[in-house]
Amino acid sequence: MKLAVLSGKGGTGKTLVSVNLAAVAKNSIYVDCDVEEPNGHLFFKPVGIKNETVAIKIPIVDAALCLGCRKCVDFCKFNALAAIVNKLIVFDDICHSCGGCIMLCPNNALTEKDKVIGEINTGISEEVKVISGILNTGEASGIPIIKEVLNKIAAEEKLILIDCPPGSACIVMESIKDADYCILVAEPTVFGLHNLKMAYELVGLFNKPHGVVINKTLANSHLIEDFCDENKIKILSKIPYDSELGTLNSNGEIAARKSAVYKELFSSLLQTVVKEVEHETVTHS
Repeated sequence: MKLAVLSGKGGTGKTLVSVNLAAVAKNSIYVDCDVEEPNGHLFFKPVGIKNETVAIKIPIVDAALCLGCRKCVDFCKFNALAAIVNKLIVFDDICHSCGGCIMLCPNNALTEKDKVIGEINTGISEEVKVISGILNTGEASGIPIIKEVLNKIAAEEKLILIDCPPGSACIVMESIKDADYCILVAEPTVFGLHNLKMAYELVGLFNKPHGVVINKTLANSHLIEDFCDENKIKILSKIPYDSELGTLNSNGEIAARKSAVYKELFSSLLQTVVKEVEHETVTHS
């Protein structure tokens, strides 16, 4: 079972929820797809870490073979190639590694080289397998790393928690595409509601079953509840605005491992989500 945890912006509590759900599930896999700023490992503190690099293919040109025909330049819709005074230039940073330019070259002037864009770290924290994708600073897209990370767990039968990047861009779409259920984390503010709407639209486009967790719940704010009622979205849990939780979180501690109260809260949330997934499976079988 793959559960994706996402939010319309950073700092909402997405990692808090995904880390604690993985912890209470115990024999589970936590996957950090927030490759631009992964921080789940700061809570799990995994041991026995194994590293592997992730590389993409970038075209290189043999000037002696290039005919200056510009077929590759005209083909590339990302403007990663330019012909200046009959010299072909490749802009690595915006190349999408599709390989089309190499296929089209009539004189085999283009070949490929590997460009390392990041790495994947895998370790263990108690009974949780922790996998983190890390994009090198300055690289344009983390999608290749997310694909590699998700390929590593494609055949796993354990409960998998996918900590998605914030927002609703392509990297988030890549993170949720194979998820069985999406958990949307929201804060009870006007800005939080705005970003929840973006995440809600995204899971709707992918036709993913979903529910909402309200983090930093305030007694006098019903913005998120009202939106969920209007759109018939299940509220899975409400996490209180609590100094104890804030302290644990800021100290890099997993609340469910330190507090009986939060172990119960996140265990209950996990049970609720599992029931939702089972209900969806029965309904669509």
